Amino acid sequence: MRLGTSSPLQHDTPEEWAKNQAELGCRAVVFPVQSNEPESKIIAYREAAEKAGLSIAEVGIWKNALASDPDERKANMDYCVEQLRLADFLKARCAVNVAGAFGPIWDGGYRENYSEEAWKRTVSMIREIIDRADVKYTYFTLEPMPWMIPTGPKEYLRLLEAVDRDRFAVHMDIINMISSAERYFHAEEFIDECADILGNRIRSCHIKDVHLDRRYTLRLEECGPGDGEFPLKYYARKMNEIDPEMPMILEHLNTDDEYIRYMEYLKKEL
Repeated sequence: MRLGTSSPLQHDTPEEWAKNQAELGCRAVVFPVQSNEPESKIIAYREAAEKAGLSIAEVGIWKNALASDPDERKANMDYCVEQLRLADFLKARCAVNVAGAFGPIWDGGYRENYSEEAWKRTVSMIREIIDRADVKYTYFTLEPMPWMIPTGPKEYLRLLEAVDRDRFAVHMDIINMISSAERYFHAEEFIDECADILGNRIRSCHIKDVHLDRRYTLRLEECGPGDGEFPLKYYARKMNEIDPEMPMILEHLNTDDEYIRYMEYLKKEL
């Protein structure tokens, strides 16, 4: 297992970036430079990561490639392709996006997200990105979400089979899939299900926590590691069994101080 964070932390140079990550205890990183930035900058950060022994876990995309506006959709698709090519250039473990939403909020939950049309367009979108990028070393992945494809491991497996591309793999954000009381209260069983079904297709993982609010109706809230009830140690152990080099990336915190504090917690607990 290689711990990392989604934050680049405050820094002024690629060398300082890599030094800060390594000193925090990171062995994996999210690449902080985008495909539309100068190649010299990309290479400088790649070399800094290599010298510090940091595995490049993910290249983030975070664009709605299913946007309703055709100009926005084309621009987002082009960006997906270029980010995936960047990940290949870096030999990153994956490039990651969400499937996309059928509404004004790019990652929002909408009834249409569950339609047969959404499924068909998602499959077509993934195929096009992979075919256009023509990568050899990395993988395109989708982060599961509670309100868009894929919402669970069985749906992810169905999507893998439908897309039918060797360079399509799995990004594991298990907390995003804790969307029911059953999954919350039977977390270990759900972790086992994800590991059994998706196994060695998993390229990178996010790690955070979930808290059940006791007010009605069902309220599940994402939170920092240790502030919820999810069995993070069991989760990390199962992912490590799949791949001892598996990245576990801490995300969705607000400040560098928070990343430092929660990383200390993870290093101690995992």
